[in-house]
Amino acid sequence: MKAPRLRWIIFAAAVTFLIAVLLTSFFKELERIDVLSGTLDERMEELVAEERKSQELKQKIEYYSTPEGIARLAREQFNLVLSGEVLYKIEITSGDILH
Repeated sequence: MKAPRLRWIIFAAAVTFLIAVLLTSFFKELERIDVLSGTLDERMEELVAEERKSQELKQKIEYYSTPEGIARLAREQFNLVLSGEVLYKIEITSGDILH
């Protein structure tokens, strides 16, 4: 009578051990999925920011390829003016800027 009872105890212990191992690995995988999901969200935000930056740069390239863009670039970067225009340059000499 004691032998079958011992078998059931060993069987129950083995099943309990197996369930504990499976649950532990399951929760570890859930934690890993959570970490990967957070990393994916960060990467997607970075990708969206880079896409916006790329789109802005494309728009600037298109604008500066037009005659108006070239004229603006010449005025801002090289201080060139068309005939009849007067160039005014404002310089701030003190660190006291009104807010």
